[in-house]
Amino acid sequence: MYAVIKTGGKQYRVVAGEKLKIEQIPAEVGAEVTLDEVLMVGEGESVQIGAPLVAGATVKATVLSQGRHDKVKIFKMRRRKHYQKHQGHRQNYTEIRIDGISA
Repeated sequence: MYAVIKTGGKQYRVVAGEKLKIEQIPAEVGAEVTLDEVLMVGEGESVQIGAPLVAGATVKATVLSQGRHDKVKIFKMRRRKHYQKHQGHRQNYTEIRIDGISA
């Protein structure tokens, strides 16, 4: 059984037992969270598609860690104008493990 969930403005296809890094959510490490924005649930040939959400479907997950991604370097330059700008960014994330999908 798999599901397509929406969290942090992004969509993820998840299966039970999978680990993934999502946009940071306010939860303690080891806490169980319920993701209720389920867009689609599928099992074999049967697929339920929501409009926009599947009614009564939830995904349970456990928070494994909170962290920050690798640094992304931004460099802007205008040739012949003596303009250079250096900037860096590290995005926060929450790593979760999908425990179960209920539809």
